[in-house]
Amino acid sequence: MQLAHISIDRLSISPTNMRHSKRAPDVSDILPSVRARGVLVPLLVRLNGSPETFEIVAGRRRYFAAKAVADERGEVESLPCAIMEDGDDADALEASLIENIARLDLDEVSQWETFTRLIGQGRAVADIATTFGITELQVKRVLALGNLLPKIREAYRSEDIDADTVRHLTMASKAQQKDWLALFLDPDRYAPHGRQLKQWLFGGQSISTRAALFPIEDYGGQIVSDLFGEDSYFADAELFWQKQNEAIAARRDAYLEAGWREVLVLETGQYFHSYDHEKTPRKKGGKVIVTVSQHGEVEFHEGWLTRKEARRARSNGDGDEGAETPAKASRPELTGPMQNYVDLHRHAAVRAAVLDHPSVTLRLMVAHAIAGSSLWQVRLEPQRAASQAIATSVAQSTAEAAFTAKLRAVLVLLGRSDDETTVAGGFGDDATLATVLIRLLALSDEEVALVQTVVMAETLAAGSAVIEFLGTHLKVDMAAGWQADDAFFDMLRDRDVANAMLAELGGKQVADSNVTEKVRTQKAIIRDLIAGENGRRKAGSWLPRWLKFPVESYTDRGGFRTADQRALVETLLVSQ
Repeated sequence: MQLAHISIDRLSISPTNMRHSKRAPDVSDILPSVRARGVLVPLLVRLNGSPETFEIVAGRRRYFAAKAVADERGEVESLPCAIMEDGDDADALEASLIENIARLDLDEVSQWETFTRLIGQGRAVADIATTFGITELQVKRVLALGNLLPKIREAYRSEDIDADTVRHLTMASKAQQKDWLALFLDPDRYAPHGRQLKQWLFGGQSISTRAALFPIEDYGGQIVSDLFGEDSYFADAELFWQKQNEAIAARRDAYLEAGWREVLVLETGQYFHSYDHEKTPRKKGGKVIVTVSQHGEVEFHEGWLTRKEARRARSNGDGDEGAETPAKASRPELTGPMQNYVDLHRHAAVRAAVLDHPSVTLRLMVAHAIAGSSLWQVRLEPQRAASQAIATSVAQSTAEAAFTAKLRAVLVLLGRSDDETTVAGGFGDDATLATVLIRLLALSDEEVALVQTVVMAETLAAGSAVIEFLGTHLKVDMAAGWQADDAFFDMLRDRDVANAMLAELGGKQVADSNVTEKVRTQKAIIRDLIAGENGRRKAGSWLPRWLKFPVESYTDRGGFRTADQRALVETLLVSQ
């Protein structure tokens, strides 16, 4: 059994559910509790033929109650779920979950006190979740109550304020909490709750001059003071963020020059939770984590690693006081889908290029015959795409079109049907083999060479070291046929990489001015620079480093298979 939070739109009622029917059940008795506290007991679910959807085996009424609350608030909720495995008994699991929840105080402030005590004793969030049969996200939400002023926690415990209001208050600064509490305790004034509280906290654009990292005299815009002259604010929020981001980037660079291994700038509004991290000095690989609030305040958390990174560092022998070996990075540079996208585009370009080099493919074929490979049986490269968007992107590339044109010509030479889409990949029966051999004997050397290049191209393994070598050897120009498309941008989710790409296209100042922006904002600027739109000067021809031959990377975090293949190829070439 695995515990996880699953979006409500990925859940459906299983036909095996004892209470399955088309009519929604009466949930009026549990709706107030779900509205106030959420779903506490995880639903029992199992995969519904796809890793994206699940069917509910037990917990139908909890599901409909949560769905009603989500409709009221206009937001898609995630529900705690226990994912069943083959052989799991639904009744036993349900009983176990209910028993564990029964041992957990329903008062979330009491839960916070319990969880905080366990964290102090060295228990991890995952351990606490397992003990009480709830998800890690539920534990983290309770621990977030530690960000509240004690009087606000007590008001929540006595149910004077609801869970939605408390959730927003956990994201507020202490000063904002004090201001809100003053409104809440004053019977003659109104304290915003729920969505209104969220607007009250984050909707305004006023930014205090106390938040600035840069000298105020460098601002250059208007500054507004209150009637008493005690507080002053930047009138131009956009100009403030430009200056603030430049100052953050300068501090980041200074940390790196001072010897810190990594400076991680979180998205604006993202929080740093110390309970998920361990204090780690710089010489043992500790990072600097930078948080930036919606109101411009910046905090530099020096010397921290996630608990997972800290455990890995200790297992690698970094406990020696004199050791300065940094912990390995936990986050690879490329996601799985992006690696797939890069592999298939590079494969398509090399496959098209080798068509014009039959002497190379002949030698490659001989090498396959001598050493063998994962494909030499003979099998086709399946070109499996991780998503339909990637498949469409590759299918629409100019490299794939060039290959298809040559493929159609070879099918004509072999007398194949117009319905066929491949040359190689037969099942090896004698009649087919003899028929193909007779056909080839009737062709000229030049025609057989064309057939051979297509067969060789069809059996090149995507994402392999030989693609890296051939692309470099044949000087394949990816920029001649590739353009940044929606599939590429949809999978570009790493903020560090997006900022590095922004620097390539727009320069360091543009990148530094947007260092804390969300990935989607930085991607929008990259698109504008490529197209020369929205007032941006059009950049020249651009190709991501991942698609170049030889390949290049944007960070030193690793997790980049193509870079490893380049190193292998370079090592082999040096040894020759």
